Amino acid sequence: MRKSDPVSIWDITAAETEPNQTSAVGGKVDVAIVGGGFTGLSTALHCAEKGLSCHVIEANHIGFGGSGRNVGLVNAAAWLPPQDILKILGEDYGNRFINRFSSAPEYVFSLIEKHQIQCNPTRTGTIHAADGPDGLDDLIARKAAWDRLGEPVDLLSRDEAASHIGSTAFYGALLDHRAGTINPMGYCRGLARAALAAGALISTGTTVKELKHEAGLWQVVTNKGALMARHVILGTNAYTDELWPGLKHSFTMIHYFQLATSRMSDRIKHILPYRQGLWDTGKIMLSLRRDHTDRLIIGSMGHLMGSHHGGVSYRWAQKQLDRIFPDLGPVMFDEAWNGQIAMTPDHLPYIYKLADNLFTPIGFNGRGITTGTVFGQALAGLLTGDCATTLPIPVSTMRRVRSAPVMSRFYKLAFAANQWIKSF
Repeated sequence: MRKSDPVSIWDITAAETEPNQTSAVGGKVDVAIVGGGFTGLSTALHCAEKGLSCHVIEANHIGFGGSGRNVGLVNAAAWLPPQDILKILGEDYGNRFINRFSSAPEYVFSLIEKHQIQCNPTRTGTIHAADGPDGLDDLIARKAAWDRLGEPVDLLSRDEAASHIGSTAFYGALLDHRAGTINPMGYCRGLARAALAAGALISTGTTVKELKHEAGLWQVVTNKGALMARHVILGTNAYTDELWPGLKHSFTMIHYFQLATSRMSDRIKHILPYRQGLWDTGKIMLSLRRDHTDRLIIGSMGHLMGSHHGGVSYRWAQKQLDRIFPDLGPVMFDEAWNGQIAMTPDHLPYIYKLADNLFTPIGFNGRGITTGTVFGQALAGLLTGDCATTLPIPVSTMRRVRSAPVMSRFYKLAFAANQWIKSF
C-alpha cells in the first residue's frame, strides 16, 4: 500500500482506487512503456486490446507526475487557434490534427463510459475567458476560425460570461461544447485498471536506469531487474529525466501550481453553476474550476511558494478569488500542489522517433488528458501496422531546444515575481 503524501486534491477525492497489482520485471514483451500517466496507460490499454504484450514501468505510483496533478480540463484541439495549426503543419496534417483533436474529448469520454471509469466526468464544456479587451479580440478570431470548421463553440458576451462564471471580472468568453472536466487522477487510475484487465503488466516503484539495443531488441534495465522488448515508448513528457540523452532539453519545462479550497456547498452555488472548467487569456494563465465536492480549485503558471496554510501562493489565491468573486469572502484551503508542463516553441506536441522501435510523444503544452490519450491510441496503431501518415502529427526526429534551460529559469523567476506582486 502506498504511504506517500497525496500529490493533489484529486489523489484524495478520486473514487477510482489505485491498482495494487505490481508485476515483477523480467522476460520479453512486445512493448515496454516508461511512465504510468495518461500517455503510458493509454498506450498500454490500446496495445493490449490489439493483442500486444506490454509492460508499464512507473518510477513512483500511478498518476504521480503531471497526470495526477492536472487541472482536469478535457479540452478540444490544441493551445493554438486552428489557423495557426494549418500554417505550421500544412493543409493535410493540419486538418488531420484539428479533426482528431476536435473529437478528442468525445473519445476520452467514450473510454470513461466503456470502462466505467469513476472520475466524475462533466460534459458541459469549458470556458476560455477574456481577461481584457485584447483577450476578447483573440477569442473573437478563434470563434471565426471554429465557425469556418463548423465546430460547436459559442462566443459569450460579458453578461453571458458572467452568468456562466458567476463573475463580472471577464470581458467575454468562448464556451466550447466539445469539452468537459474530470478528476484526472480518477481517469488515470481507471486507465490503469482497464489496461490490466486487457492483459497489460504494470510495475510501480520501479525506475528505468538504462536502455540498450541488442540484436534487434531493447533491454530495459531497471532497479528491480531487466526485461526485453521489441518496442519502447517513453511516456514521461514533462517529467522526462536523463534516461535518453538530450530529450529533457527538447522542451521548456514550466511549473503550474494549484490550490483547492475547503468544501463550500451552497456558498458557491452561483460560481460556475454548470461546472465548466475555466482558463483565461492572460499571458500568465489562470485556471479555475468547481469540482464535484464543491471546492474551488484555482491555479496559475509558476512554482508553489508556501503551502495551503500560508505563503505567497496562498495569498495570491486569496487575492485572485477576492478579485473575481468580491462577495465570496475569506476561504480556507485544503491542499496545494505543483505540476510540470512541457512547452514547445510552436506550442504543438510531437511524436519523436528516437531510434529503431523507440518512440516518445512529448510537449503536450498543458493538454495532457486528450493528447496523452490520443497519442497512446495512435502509437498502438503504428506498432500494429498502421501507416505513419495516418497519425495526427508526423513522426519526427528529436529537436533540441538549446534555450530550454535558460527559458525554464527565466519563466520560473517571471512567474514568481507575478505571484509575489499579485499577492499584495
